[in-house]
Amino acid sequence: MPEENTGRKRRGSGRATIHDVAREAQVGSITVSRYFKQADRVSDALRVRIAAAIKKLNYVPNLVAGGLASTHGRIVGMVIPNISGPIFANTIQSFSDVLTLHGYQLLLASSYFSSAQEENAIRTFLGWSPSALVVTGQYHTKASEQLLASANIPVVETWDYQPRRKPVQVGFSHYQVGVQATSYLIGKGYRRIAFVQNSVAGDESALDRRDGYVATMREHQLEPWMFLPTAATPFDAGKQAIDALAKREKKTAQAIIFANDNLAASAILAGQRAGLKMPEECAIVGFGDYALSSMLLPSLTTIRPPAKEIGEIAAMRVLEALGEIPLGKRLQRLNLLECELIERESA
Repeated sequence: MPEENTGRKRRGSGRATIHDVAREAQVGSITVSRYFKQADRVSDALRVRIAAAIKKLNYVPNLVAGGLASTHGRIVGMVIPNISGPIFANTIQSFSDVLTLHGYQLLLASSYFSSAQEENAIRTFLGWSPSALVVTGQYHTKASEQLLASANIPVVETWDYQPRRKPVQVGFSHYQVGVQATSYLIGKGYRRIAFVQNSVAGDESALDRRDGYVATMREHQLEPWMFLPTAATPFDAGKQAIDALAKREKKTAQAIIFANDNLAASAILAGQRAGLKMPEECAIVGFGDYALSSMLLPSLTTIRPPAKEIGEIAAMRVLEALGEIPLGKRLQRLNLLECELIERESA
């Protein structure tokens, strides 16, 4: 892909150029350009060398070169685990609303809990030379970490809070969510409490909530009891969990914490069809506070994440870093947010 005019000042001057790749691969810049545009016209041996150079240098082709340069500087990329998931909707909307007020536009990509897909999205976004980049959580591939570190633009991590990390953090502790849900059930008198993990591979934040559950159970000298559904869809996975945990003859769970409200909702519906009384025979707690959670019968006790606030504050932190608004000391203290336990009928 042709490099931008070297006479024009290029933002993020620390980024590798197509010429750097050519030197590393010991080929001409035209060959590297052809590699991106017409790979079939480059020999197998040269493709291997160029690919190795790209990986070594963390090279990202500049997609705003040439006629698209006018879009430079007014785009912010965001990568989330699941665009269709209701849990992220308020974050996306509030983030976009704040950006729009200041003349920026949001580009959105979904990784669907795949670190490899997230890496691909980050690489693609950086090719468009965005003003800033927002990613979800703290778990990324090594290559993604290197790309973020060398991007020379503001980077914000949302939906988690790990202040030891270099990127700005706006979110909450998933571990503490696990502690919060488990402590609530123990306080209600439940002792045989199970945790149902997300059947979707790659949901590392749900594993952090599980770890909080395990630690709290052990703190109270109680035995942790985890269940990992094998069903592909959330509704099938929730049914599978309730069948396995609440309908055994010898040992049944008195209460179940689900990784998200989709799983918990399907467990409630499946439990009703099986004649299970909730919470009398089994209490249910979810995570996310989806719109359907309050409409279930029994309505779902769940933990509500600060989704809207995450989007608003993340956008403000981006705008601060870009010099669009003054740095607010009060805003910095708000980076660590709290989740709210919503007590309803299921527990």
